[in-house]
Amino acid sequence: MPLPTDNPFNVLLSLSTASSSPLGSLYGASEQSANAGIFGSGLNGPFGLPAPTSHVNALTPFLTPPSIPPHLWFYVVRRFQRILNNIAITTAQREDGEKKHAGVRSALNRHYWNVASDTANSLLIGSWGKDTRVRPSRDVDILFLLPPSVYRQYQSRAGNRQSALLQEVKEVLRTTYSQTATLRADGQVVLLPFNTMPVEVAVGFRCTDGSIIYCDTNDGGSYKTSTAEAEVADLRTADLTCNANVLPLARLMKQWQRECNVPLKSFQIERLAVEFLRSWSYRHHSLFYYDWMVRDFLGFIIGRANTTLFMPGTFEAVPLGDAWLSRAQTAYKNAVSAADNEYGNYEAPAGQDWQKIFGAAAPVLVS
Repeated sequence: MPLPTDNPFNVLLSLSTASSSPLGSLYGASEQSANAGIFGSGLNGPFGLPAPTSHVNALTPFLTPPSIPPHLWFYVVRRFQRILNNIAITTAQREDGEKKHAGVRSALNRHYWNVASDTANSLLIGSWGKDTRVRPSRDVDILFLLPPSVYRQYQSRAGNRQSALLQEVKEVLRTTYSQTATLRADGQVVLLPFNTMPVEVAVGFRCTDGSIIYCDTNDGGSYKTSTAEAEVADLRTADLTCNANVLPLARLMKQWQRECNVPLKSFQIERLAVEFLRSWSYRHHSLFYYDWMVRDFLGFIIGRANTTLFMPGTFEAVPLGDAWLSRAQTAYKNAVSAADNEYGNYEAPAGQDWQKIFGAAAPVLVS
């Protein structure tokens, strides 16, 4: 298969669409005027050209328009624009999520910091913080930073300090959200199960070296070092250096994760997207390459089964395992078929292949 370029056929497309006449669009204004003198002023001739007069009737067999090379990969850009639009959260979903997390942050700021702010002393983490969410967003994740005095207070206690602290935060939020269904505090978060957009709150502290530690109630309780800020910084840097392709790839593959029940975590997909694109030969190209990008990413992660990811900031080793491998292999086969069909401009077969990966978010027809 020849290598695609960033749509080398734009000029030919503009020629074929500039006029209703396949030939007329190949002439400039002065040439068209000159031709009008030869053919006459009527527009009822073949291909929308002026009707030939009697002295050029003998030339009629030679008026067949020149063949224009087929535009390969004709549907790729439009198809992936549609897929990305279909998996983006709606304005209403975004506004709902913003309202929910602003209210939670504001309630905690009033209680712990005595300030009226819905942004201070907190940050969005997860897909909302990294801008990798897909429709519909499962929840909004917040990391709220408590005053150092709270840390000192709980360090003087015995037992699972982190569990006790999460329970306190849960009760603080209950005073504001008394009508909300049962709040829960376990693991690493306080869960507010709003009907339309649940919110999960992790709580922690800013250390003197700038790092953040957060509560983990598991195994008797401990503090873990957060990688949230380092993950966001690394994603944004990679996105800037890879022609803004990292975030779209992460969203596409999170849609595959959801559609095909792939047992990979979202942050693992994001880290793999960064790793893949930093070494992919076509990372500086555009949507015109997205069929190859998805195909090659799936091939890449197949080779990463039973290996380890290292998180930015802490360099914590995260095993990838292989529970997801068979689904990746199936998706790769479908992506190979889809890319081949895109090359040949087989619109519907390509769309059907993509639907096996992305579900109904991938349109069968885009023309």
